[in-house]
Amino acid sequence: MSTVTYSFGRKYSFLLLAIILSFVLFLAGCGNQSSKEASKDSNGTEQTEQKEETESVREITHAMGTTTIKGTPKKIVTLYQGATDVAVALGVKPVGVVESWLEQPMYNYLKEDLKGVQIVGQEIQPNLEEIAKLKPDLIIASKLRHEEIYEQLSQIAPTVSHETVFEFKGTVELMGKAMNQEEKANKLISDWDNRVADFQSKIKEKMGDNWPLHASVLNFREDHARIYVTGFAGSILSELGFEGPKNLPDENQDILKVTDKESISQMNADVFYTFMEDNEAVKKSYNEWTSHPLWKNLDAVKANQVYTVDEIIWNMGGGIKAANLMLDDVYNRFELEK
Repeated sequence: MSTVTYSFGRKYSFLLLAIILSFVLFLAGCGNQSSKEASKDSNGTEQTEQKEETESVREITHAMGTTTIKGTPKKIVTLYQGATDVAVALGVKPVGVVESWLEQPMYNYLKEDLKGVQIVGQEIQPNLEEIAKLKPDLIIASKLRHEEIYEQLSQIAPTVSHETVFEFKGTVELMGKAMNQEEKANKLISDWDNRVADFQSKIKEKMGDNWPLHASVLNFREDHARIYVTGFAGSILSELGFEGPKNLPDENQDILKVTDKESISQMNADVFYTFMEDNEAVKKSYNEWTSHPLWKNLDAVKANQVYTVDEIIWNMGGGIKAANLMLDDVYNRFELEK
């Protein structure tokens, strides 16, 4: 009787031990599996983050070469007026801007959007020390203005440069890429192109066979006058469908300086858009030019199509916002519905 009991006890003990060992092995297996899955998830997340980081690194080709930019820049410094204008149009408030040419320290049409922004010198002479203090992660420059200090700017932060300062669509495209705002930039250009097409359709309907008109953008200075053949306003008028001055000696010039009043005929066009600084010396010069007998023989003068325009909007602003304000002005002068 005791032998049977002992045998049964031994069998029971072995069975219990086997069950415990199986359970332990089962738990160990689960732990290993969880560890593998956790490791897999960790690696997967790490790979995703690395991929996103890689995708956010962009090579931007511009007038001064190629610049590498990581992620979406948050602290931007703009070193010419058109770039400041475009930053605002893209919904970005720069941390630093250069002083405006007129209406210092910044143009009135941008002032509300630029409250509290640091001024970092002048467009032709930015203050590198002040820029560095702001610790920007992107600088927008112009080869025309900043070629000689490009390397110094690049040592402060990634810097991209446009060729010039007045080609506002080029500035929009460059800044859209550099700021990782391409979708917004494309929308700005698309909206502009739609407005241009709308204007062209309405002006042709209104003017009929009298369209296109020849237009001259004239700027009067103390000792000479200027015809802006291209530039900001001239380029926009050309895009709208206007033709340039009728008697240009060289149509390849961007700006024609006229110093001799006997050469007034070079200004001739169907419509004049004029601007000048508000000071007595310039007013005296303007009166001398416009009282000359040759001035009275110009087509725009005889047709009473001489208009004074806002110099900030038509010449100084240089960006997409200024371009749209200029286009508003042209719509209004032809009494077209915007």
